[in-house]
This record gives sequence, structure tokens and C-alpha cells, in this order.
Amino acid sequence: MLTNQKFAPNKNVSILGCGWFGLAFAKKLIASGYQVKGSTTTPDKLAILADEGIQPYLVNFSADQIVADQEFFDADILLICIPPKRNSPELNDYAQKIAAILNAAMGKVENIILISSTSVYGDENQIVTEISETKPDTDSGKAVLAAEEVLKKEMPDHFTIIRFAGLIGPDRNPGRFFAGKTNIPNGLAPVNLIHQTDAVGIAMAIIDKQAFGRIYNVCSPDHPSRQEFYTAAAKNTGLVVPEFISEKKAWKVVESVHVREYLKYEFQVGIA
Repeated sequence: MLTNQKFAPNKNVSILGCGWFGLAFAKKLIASGYQVKGSTTTPDKLAILADEGIQPYLVNFSADQIVADQEFFDADILLICIPPKRNSPELNDYAQKIAAILNAAMGKVENIILISSTSVYGDENQIVTEISETKPDTDSGKAVLAAEEVLKKEMPDHFTIIRFAGLIGPDRNPGRFFAGKTNIPNGLAPVNLIHQTDAVGIAMAIIDKQAFGRIYNVCSPDHPSRQEFYTAAAKNTGLVVPEFISEKKAWKVVESVHVREYLKYEFQVGIA
């Protein structure tokens, strides 16, 4: 049985968006002695969250309003984990949604962590770190960067942003992405990926070490070519091997300098 002493400051976490990453992170927090509130927009999922030991909340939001029990925002830490879907109309008002969420949380939550994406960096044929200039070249990259700017404006001295590379892991078989396809361009370009195990581990390290107030690129230090990675992924799962064009056009290599410097985190899962 958990004691009251265990829920010391920074031991109460609210996760807005218990999807693929958010739910895995919530489970890890609970296993580590944290008290977790989790949100979903689907009533049927409330029981699933409760079964995992998460205090479930139904939260719906738009650019204009948040429909939620305000008790959800009574926490030491709020993780905003609702990345926009690519090529979706919601990209247009994603930053406004984040602003509405921050408005609901301000004054109640000391530390707010925004889940963002390494798509804020364009493919400019170079290595990028947390201090590199952001030049997104996709609509989703521009949307998440706009959301980051909203958080920076509201919390100029104390914002925390996690920029995830492409997420892989349970129920996300990368071998399916290009299986059976041919003449796939840019086969020699490096991949930027992160396994769920390390995504959760780094987020945990930020909270455990109270290393708030920074931007973190969360990307594996391994960068095989697209051809190498996706060919091996297809073979490993018995799928038809894709055929790539052996060329290196637009690319980037994402490095996690702050993860190494401030968290001293050791990656657990290699990308090969």
C-alpha cells in the first residue's frame, strides 16, 4: 500500500493524452511510485485507464474551450501528449488548442512538459541539436513549432519540451512501412528514431532528476540508412523486402546533446 509520504512534491503527474506513449509512460510512473491522472477523449477507455491504476478523466478540448474536470489539472507536473496527426485539419488550430490547455493549467501546475517532434528541424543535410535553428519543412513540423512558441511565451523561464524522433516499439512494426515497395527514394539518408523504452526512460529521467526548463531531443544515437533499417525490419518480420534507390538527398541527423549532458541517460534499445 502506498503511503502519503510517497506522494511528495513532483510525485503527482497528470498526463493529457494516454495514447501509445502516454499510457506506457503512465504505467512506468505508477510502477515507480507516482500518483497519475490520465485523460482520454473516449468514454470507453476510462475503464482501461482505471485498470492500470490511473485516475481516469474524460477531457475534450478545442481551440475555443476545454471540457474537463478542473481537478485533472491539480498536479505537480502536467505532460501534454496530444501530438497532431499529419495531414489533418487539426494542424490549423493545434497551437490554439495548446494555448487553451495552458490557460486551464496555469496557476495549478508548476511544471508543464510539452511533447513535440524533431520535425521542427528541416532536412538541411546537417547534424541538428537542441540549440540548432528550427526550420520545419512540413505542415506538422510547423504546427508543433507554433505550439512550442506558445509554451515559451507563457513560461519563458521554465518551459520543458521533449522533441521525439520517430517512435517505434510495441505494436509499431516499422517493417510494414515500406514492405513490398520499390524505387523508394533517398535510400542512403539516415533515420532518426527512438524506441518506446527509451522515450519513456528519458521522460522518467527528466522528472526523477527534476531537470525541467530545457528542450530535449529524444532520438537514438544510432542512425542507419533508411535502406539498411527498413530492409532489416521487413526481413525480421517476414515481410516483402522493399527496394530503395541508393541515393542520399535531403537528410538530417538528430543528436540529443541535452539528454547526454543533463540527464546522463544511457540508451537501452539500439536502432539497427
